[in-house]
Formats: sequence, C-alpha cells, structure tokens
Amino acid sequence: MKKSIQAFDSILDLVGNTPLIKLSKITQGLKGNFYGKVEAFNPGHSAKDRIALHIIEEAEKKGILKPGDTIVETTSGNTGFSIAMVGAIKGYECILAVSSKSSKDKIDMLRAMGAKVYVCPANVAADDPRSYYSVAQRLHEELKGSIYINQYFNELNIEAHYQTTGPEIWEQTNGKITHFIACSGTGGTISGTAKYLKEQDSSIRVLGVDAYGSVLKKYHETGEFDKNEIFPYRIEGLGKNLIPTATDFSVIDKFTKVTDEAAAHAARELAKAEGLFLGYTSGAVFQAIRQFEAEGEFDKNSNVVVLFPDHGSRYMSKIYSDDWMKEQGFFDNVNIEKSNEVEYVE
Repeated sequence: MKKSIQAFDSILDLVGNTPLIKLSKITQGLKGNFYGKVEAFNPGHSAKDRIALHIIEEAEKKGILKPGDTIVETTSGNTGFSIAMVGAIKGYECILAVSSKSSKDKIDMLRAMGAKVYVCPANVAADDPRSYYSVAQRLHEELKGSIYINQYFNELNIEAHYQTTGPEIWEQTNGKITHFIACSGTGGTISGTAKYLKEQDSSIRVLGVDAYGSVLKKYHETGEFDKNEIFPYRIEGLGKNLIPTATDFSVIDKFTKVTDEAAAHAARELAKAEGLFLGYTSGAVFQAIRQFEAEGEFDKNSNVVVLFPDHGSRYMSKIYSDDWMKEQGFFDNVNIEKSNEVEYVE
C-alpha cells in the first residue's frame, strides 16, 4: 500500500506547540534550572501567531468577520505580521497602524505580507490623534466592512494563551515548573499563561518584565497610573504608556524593569552562547532572569520557564547592527565584546 503524502493544509496548522529548550551555558553561575519557551518556532516567528489566529477565528465563528472584510490593528510589528499572515491565507485585507519605534525590518516584512502600513509617532500620548491607537481606531471607523482587533483591550488575547501556551508549558515541564517569566506589553501572553499555570499549582511564581519609561510595574505595585513614569525608550513590544485591560495584574506576583542597553546585549549573548537568534524582548526577559536571581527569587531546585517572544531577524537594523548599537551609546563600555569584524577577500 502506498503511503499518503504527509503535509499540512497550511502554515496555520503549525501555530503553537513551540519547543522548550534548556539554557545551559548562559545561565552558568545562576541558581536554578532555566528553560526557554521559544516562540520563534511559530510559522510567523512570534508568540503573536497564537492571538492572531484565535481572535480571527473567533470573529469568524461569531459572524463579526465576513468574506471581503478588512482587519485593522495597532501593532509594534509582530501582531501585525501574524494578522497579515492569517489574513493572506483566509483572504482578508489588512491595515496596520505601527509605532515609529518599530524596526525597519518589521515594517518591510508587513508590507511584504500585503498589509497597508501607517507609521505613527511613538512618543506621543495614547489619546493623541497621531498615536497608533487613535489612528487604528479612526481607520476602523472610516472603513466600512472592517474589524478592529484591538489587542490591548481584547479578552481573547488572554484566552489564546490560556488555551495554548499555559497547557503546553505545564505538559512540557510535567508540572515541575516553579517560576514563569514573561515580558508584559499588551499583557495577554503573561496573563493567559499565568492564569492556567496558577490554576494547576497556585505556588508557581509569575514574574513580569517591564521597561524603564513604562507605567506597568508601578501600576501593579500601587494601583496608580503615573504619567511621570512615561518617557521614550527603545525596546519594542515591552511596557506601555497606558493600562491594557488585556493585562490581569492579579496573576502576576512581581515585576522588574530592564534597560534598553542591558536587554540589547543580553539578546546578543543568547545568540553567541546558546545559538538562539532571538528578538529584543527575548534579551529583556533574559536580563530579567539575572535581576530576579540577584533578588533571591530562585534556589537550586527552581525550574524557571522564560518565554522568548520572537526571532532576531526582525532586529537586524537595530540590536544586531553594530552601527545602531554605537549610535545608542551601547558600546561605550570598552569591556563589552563587540561583533566580529567582516573581512572581504578579493
């Protein structure tokens, strides 16, 4: 009997079930066992594939999204790429309002996927008409037959990770996980995953990562939205200048803030030490490991899972560019190893 062709119907069948990889070299000297949940193995190379597919399919089931409609979204790049990818397969047009902080690599990728892109100034208030939140809302209101994903205020953002990421980590660790660490932007990833994990074992510590220039850490600790906390920073997809309802602060035990510079260098270290070529927020979450460990969060029996959100290819013009790193002053410390030089043979 001839065997049938083994093939997936589309790349959407490959969303989720990303691997857990032990971090061995870069964690030497740290207490505990550390594992990376590498979301770059999703077909769209980021964790946002999960929410894009879930939200769009839920909208289809409810009749909110119909053939010929257009999907509008606010994005720092990854969600937009995932939405454009899903839209391309399902036949929807895609319009994206993107922060000017997003790398040129991300913007070019969105255009390559067929999306129409509006680049909006990053360093304006959320309610400013030029902000990417306001622009996306206006485009949605102006365009008949469109839906606005609105990931920052969409409960399905949390639900997608509650149904997929949380159960995957619980199964992959055989329930032995003691800590979960993730960056918080919209908050859907950390909230949905944490909710599931804490339902299985309430003693699991959930540790969030925020950026300097963002309001999330202080809001978690005090319940106060402090505008004085807000200032420009470079990391994409981490932190916020508003409080997203897609963040369930009650399931997060503690936050730490990381600097732009430390996160950039940590990402480059992950590539050289572990062979993991990951994005800016992955560097941020690894830097957070070091900070939490210094605060005494872990012991030798800790099993720590960190979520690495996306792939390094989206940051070639930023953290993996020596020129960009120099422009930011990130190579001012002469003790920090720079990239290898390129030699041209003629």
